[in-house]
Amino acid sequence: MNTLATQLYIFSLDLIIFLIVVVVDALLIVLVSRSNPKSATNKIFALLNLSTMIWLAITYAVRSPEFSSSVLLLSRLGIFFAALMSALFFMLAHTFPADKIRLNKPAFVLVIISTLIMLVLNISPYAFVEAEFVEGAVRLRPGAGLVPFAVVSTLFSALAVYYLFKKFKNSAGQERQQLKLVCAGMLLMLTLIIATILVPIIFFNSGRFLLFAPLYTMIFFGMTAYAIVKHRLFNTKVFAAEAIVAILWIVLFSKIFVAPSLNEAVIDIFVFAIIIVFGILLVRSVLQEIKSREEIEKLAKDLEAVNEKLRKLDEAKSEFISLAGHQLRTPLTVIKGYTSMLIEGTFGEISKKALAPMWKVFAAANNLTKLVSELLDLSRIESGRLKYEFKKIYFDNIIEEVVKEFKQVSDGKSIAVEFVNKNNRTFSVYGDADKLREVVINLLDNAFKYSEIGPIVVTLTPKAKSMLLAVADRGFGMPGDEMPRLFQKFGRTEIAKKERPDGMGIGLYFVKKIIDDHRGRIWAESQGLGKGSTFFVELPVRYDFQEDNEQFLSAL
Repeated sequence: MNTLATQLYIFSLDLIIFLIVVVVDALLIVLVSRSNPKSATNKIFALLNLSTMIWLAITYAVRSPEFSSSVLLLSRLGIFFAALMSALFFMLAHTFPADKIRLNKPAFVLVIISTLIMLVLNISPYAFVEAEFVEGAVRLRPGAGLVPFAVVSTLFSALAVYYLFKKFKNSAGQERQQLKLVCAGMLLMLTLIIATILVPIIFFNSGRFLLFAPLYTMIFFGMTAYAIVKHRLFNTKVFAAEAIVAILWIVLFSKIFVAPSLNEAVIDIFVFAIIIVFGILLVRSVLQEIKSREEIEKLAKDLEAVNEKLRKLDEAKSEFISLAGHQLRTPLTVIKGYTSMLIEGTFGEISKKALAPMWKVFAAANNLTKLVSELLDLSRIESGRLKYEFKKIYFDNIIEEVVKEFKQVSDGKSIAVEFVNKNNRTFSVYGDADKLREVVINLLDNAFKYSEIGPIVVTLTPKAKSMLLAVADRGFGMPGDEMPRLFQKFGRTEIAKKERPDGMGIGLYFVKKIIDDHRGRIWAESQGLGKGSTFFVELPVRYDFQEDNEQFLSAL
């Protein structure tokens, strides 16, 4: 009685394992074929998996007493598909992961011919002469036709292993990762077959684990399928959901037939029906999620491609600006120089009538020179070529020099400029003198541009850990909601566009970049239109913060 129960248990477990493997292998075929229907690798994988499924069904039928009358035909069909499997395994190893068959035409024809010879011999009486069931086991009498099958299939298998490991050794990147998965799946399958089937049969005369052989093949096909569709991981989620649902259906459906009573069978049917509905809903939800994610991924890739194009265009623009700026700077310097000499009378006295146009030419050349300088500054910022030479400097000296340089502008516009120095060379800053000079020039230049009355007051005030520069004017002012755009690239207020339409909005952007690189900050304040503006620059001072400043220097 116990023996009968054990046999029934083994029989039902064998059937469940077989059904699970068939369903999973079928799903693998669908998964791989769906990923790229035109790929030669995918087609060969599908044929190999399908041949293996048929071979597993035949081997299952051969072990079943119900098919004892057809055991000879089934045994021949078994090695028929085994021959096909060995040829397809070789083709998969040689082609993987390419989309086209890599064998040259003579070699491909040779494989086809040798495989056809094997198939014809294996289905003929030359393979197995006779077969019978003896005490629940199949006994076969082999024929001479098995010799070519043994030789050719062994050769195909050996060549397949050789090509896989050779390609793995010489590959790199994604292809290497794919081959790694295939080789790992193959080694794991062979290890399990040897350890749990061959060794027990040879040394212990036990075939207890023979029924798990289909699971071992499923491991190889599963890892190979994952390697094929690895670059499309969303498909594996669909496969996982479908596989789990299918296995659950098979187990619950099988349980109905082994239920000990009618009541339990009815309950199992009810549970099976519920799980069918649940499984369909689960797969649908996974498909919907994957569809949404694939759309998002596509949008992200499109956006990345557009951003890359914009980056290249931006680089080309910066390069053009830099080249054009350098080419313009030389003739502009010559125009300014000679115009200045003409105005000063270096080449002789000129009439008052000609002097006015000369001043206009000089002013236009000067404005164009400033514009070119701003464009070059922008180009240096965007290309990362803005370099600094940090050292100990007194900000007072830089401001005094710039204020003196603006005396001519101050006199010309009748706007006084005052410098209130509350530092008096008490504290120094650690920075680039030339760059900070440009900061002060930009701030004072803007103050004069947008002011009609004075004075312009420049104040330098030492703080606890910083130096504060303030440039206050009584110019046009600005509304509070427009201040955030002041320090942006090409950012200008509406009043600035109206009063000075020739400006570009690069100067303050350049100033902010310099101050940021000095670990300082810059901002502006205004009470509104017609009430003037004050620009503030705060820089860290240099005294007992020596070490911190030097670390900042080395970091830059």
